[in-house]
Amino acid sequence: MASNLQIVVSFLVCGMAMVDALSHSDSVRFVNFSAAAAGHGVCRSVVEPEGYSCSEHKVTTKDGYILGMQRLASKSGGRSRKPVLLQHGLFMDGMTWFLLPPGQSLAFLLGDNGYDVWITHGRGSKYSRGHVSYDLDDRAYWDWSWDELAALDLPATVDYIYNQTKQKMHYVGHSQGNLIALAAVSKGHLVNKLTSVTLLCPIAYMHHMSSLLMRGSIDLFFAEGFYWLKIKEFDPNGGPAQKFLEKMCKLQFVDCNNLMTALSGKNCCLKPSAMDSFMENEPQPTSTKNLLHLSQMVRRGTIAMYDYDNEDQNVKRYGQPTPPVYDITQIPKDLPLYLTYGSTDAITSAKDVQILLRSLKDHMGDKLVSQFIDNYAHADYVMADNAREKVYEPLLGFLKLYN
Repeated sequence: MASNLQIVVSFLVCGMAMVDALSHSDSVRFVNFSAAAAGHGVCRSVVEPEGYSCSEHKVTTKDGYILGMQRLASKSGGRSRKPVLLQHGLFMDGMTWFLLPPGQSLAFLLGDNGYDVWITHGRGSKYSRGHVSYDLDDRAYWDWSWDELAALDLPATVDYIYNQTKQKMHYVGHSQGNLIALAAVSKGHLVNKLTSVTLLCPIAYMHHMSSLLMRGSIDLFFAEGFYWLKIKEFDPNGGPAQKFLEKMCKLQFVDCNNLMTALSGKNCCLKPSAMDSFMENEPQPTSTKNLLHLSQMVRRGTIAMYDYDNEDQNVKRYGQPTPPVYDITQIPKDLPLYLTYGSTDAITSAKDVQILLRSLKDHMGDKLVSQFIDNYAHADYVMADNAREKVYEPLLGFLKLYN
């Protein structure tokens, strides 16, 4: 077995090839990026053609990031039910909620049921690439992890919706979108403005994650290599990521004939049309620091803030030599929670969800609903052709309890 030093050296050699690729390869970009640059936002290109009312919004965080957001209303008009905030996961943006056609996608179903739907786009994704001071090429622009998403982006978004609607809201997250919600409410933030929290594939504890592609990347110190090489933005469509993926695909344990399975587990019910929508709109960039933070969580099995791996830096940032943990037991016991997870999900392991549920064992019994779906994996929750029946209709039933 190769030593850790051999692994790191091998990776750095690979990484230098990636850096060289930056100056010789054009980043891959899909048609939607051009449409966005031409002013064709989500409302104009996706929502309004289906007959729904839609408006574009901008939210500025305390650290200066300018986030895009859309507000979608029911076709029928009239008085809306409560607002619902939809928060996507890692490598995604708000288009997550439109990968399925009208009548099947969660955003449209919520609108059809009279909800006031708000769609967010995380910092660095194609509809949220602005900043009051930094350009995208500035390294400082990418100096963040999901800590900042929980402490700054989510509060700014929730406050904006609350100020617009004067109502508390339901929150629905997918994947990393759940992690930032759990982190925020465990610190006591936002609780007075949230009616309920729904977690589709609840990312919290990640120690048992079985994704071959992600595990392989973590074992090869992938994020650390990029970070040491001062590549602050990780763009899945860019030259360095493509070079790394090519190398990963040569490993015997990664089957790149089906990258979605290698990444997220065996999804049961993805039709080609959904995959086409995914490939036209995703994946989206994130920061290398964010990937490094997630890698720390997988290795250590904890939910903690970003570790600078330097006691002096940690003390300077946190006032202590180790990063503070997010204490899930501090989530208010009367906050309605809805968790749903699948048996074949390679990112949201059922074992890790059980650890999360044990952390919530003192939650009020009638305020915690848990759903387990056999043969469902990570992408099924936003792309499966039977997601309406399996996931969204039960979710709508849960939301109606708190309108």
